[in-house]
Amino acid sequence: MKSIGCGCANELTRRHFLGAATGIGGIALASLLDPKMLHAKTVGGLPGLPHFAPKAKHVIYLHQSGAPSQIDLFDYKPQLKKFHGQELPASVRNGQRITGMTSGQDAFPVAAPIFEFKRYGKSGTMLSELLPHTGGIIDDICLIKTVFTDAINHDPGITLMQTGSQQMGRPSFGSWVSYGLGNETENLPAYVVMISQSSTLATDQPLFSRLWSAGFLPSNYQGVLFRSGADPILYLSDPPGIDRSTRRAMLDAMAQLNHAEATRSGDPEVESRIGQFEMAFRMQASAPELMDLSKEPDSVFEMYGPDSRKPGTYASHCLLARRLVERGVRFVQLYKRGWDQHNDLPRDLPRQTLSTDQPSAALIKDLKQRGLLDETLVIWGGEFGRTIYCQGRLTATNYGRDHHPRCFAQWMAGGGIKPGVVIGETDDYCYNVVQDPVHVHDIQATILHCLGVDHTKLTYRYQGRDFRLTDVGGEVVQKILT
Repeated sequence: MKSIGCGCANELTRRHFLGAATGIGGIALASLLDPKMLHAKTVGGLPGLPHFAPKAKHVIYLHQSGAPSQIDLFDYKPQLKKFHGQELPASVRNGQRITGMTSGQDAFPVAAPIFEFKRYGKSGTMLSELLPHTGGIIDDICLIKTVFTDAINHDPGITLMQTGSQQMGRPSFGSWVSYGLGNETENLPAYVVMISQSSTLATDQPLFSRLWSAGFLPSNYQGVLFRSGADPILYLSDPPGIDRSTRRAMLDAMAQLNHAEATRSGDPEVESRIGQFEMAFRMQASAPELMDLSKEPDSVFEMYGPDSRKPGTYASHCLLARRLVERGVRFVQLYKRGWDQHNDLPRDLPRQTLSTDQPSAALIKDLKQRGLLDETLVIWGGEFGRTIYCQGRLTATNYGRDHHPRCFAQWMAGGGIKPGVVIGETDDYCYNVVQDPVHVHDIQATILHCLGVDHTKLTYRYQGRDFRLTDVGGEVVQKILT
């Protein structure tokens, strides 16, 4: 689509512009009668998308970086107590690869969870005592216990989960969604990213900006990282002595130069740069209002927990995620660091759940009571799971767990997802999937399906090949759909 910036477009009078029966004039005139029409037509997206009627309009992805232990939180295996301290049978491991961190161990003793499980909700689903708030929303979520992945280490694992490939350089999930579907607001990015730090004493796994990169898609589809503090977005604030009118004049002058360069070079990235400058200008007004939580009632902060008043915490980010989708943002990506419990899991796992359980559940409750859950898809989970065998020395009160790609748990809720169900079964050792395996690409295909997108048709040609988020795999998980 060519932008209107110079030439004959400037010669159109307002009467001619609004009087045109077709094209942009018709859209503008219709928008005076129905503002939603312009709202839906002027913020990007591909022609013909969505492919079918969507159940969800927005996504909030709560990625728990470092891999939460499904054994200690979601997959109840009471028989493990009698196996505690025993060697994991070779028939269970069946020669499957393990990481270099435990490959040198002489023994692989089973470590039964030290935490108790309880029944929650009408479904009576068993969850760890560390997740009482998640237990309170268990009838609103779908718990999948049999997700599996191809990656066994963090960087390829999280890269596969977020971009569909273990190799760097592919577009991220949010970039694919904003490229295909566009946005519902002109004043905020289609794709927003927030990172909250670990609540444990262990070293965090790094998070690289390529996880929210647009890859080979045009750069205006990359995620915009929001930070805590007075300036949530880098380089957004004007320097001293620059007011709005001066900034507007500067942008207009740069736009003229960039349009000339775009005409000369034909480089689409120049047009992307113009759009990014304009978005930044609009966000100078919209971002402060978004980040100002002073008008939120005390009851909301109480629901999300005491950390919700502290900028940069996971709780405050969950609250901001609700505010973002309220304002039309298409894809909100939250990263919570600190789930990599190779050692001292009984010490660190409760710290993580204390900071995440209540806010995650509050987000579902908040969206539901505002009528937003039906159109917002929420995903909670990490890049893989943890091993049933202990990493390092097993004692009566302490153990650690290594990476485990063969089975792990995620939950989903909201637009298009069946509530109050549990999908999948693992073996007695929570090591292998025995019923309803769900690959990472299946999760991605299902999320796109909820957004009205056929994952096999959302493609981009690059270097002579059509790429897609799900690569050459992915099946929609029909069992979890409404």
